[in-house]
Amino acid sequence: QVQLVESGGGVVQAGGSLRLSCVASGIAFSNYHMGWFRQAPGKEREFVAAVSGSGVGSDGSTDYTHSVQGRFTASRDNAKNTVYLQMNSLKPEDTAVYYCAADSNGAGLSHWGPLYDYWGQGTQVTVSS
Repeated sequence: QVQLVESGGGVVQAGGSLRLSCVASGIAFSNYHMGWFRQAPGKEREFVAAVSGSGVGSDGSTDYTHSVQGRFTASRDNAKNTVYLQMNSLKPEDTAVYYCAADSNGAGLSHWGPLYDYWGQGTQVTVSS
């Protein structure tokens, strides 16, 4: 049984930082690209960041949506089956439920949610102004 479990969300003031974690089980974690998505109230889910798995391209390569570049950093620890999202200089517009997702398709890092095979339950991030 595949499980992705996020943690680390919370309430933080604008300019603050949070680190999200996502622990995976039931998959060969190192082979999967891992993505972070978010969904704010009344808005569609959007891509945030992704970090590549091994075996395709550069292990650990990353991609970010424009609005978080320079503020967020995605990383992974294959020994712990964990992917992280370090979020700095948070803004109120970063408020959303954040989801991690696993992609096994073997192509490049994708921004498109339906390509991802497995999803976590989400963790709430609230940034107050």
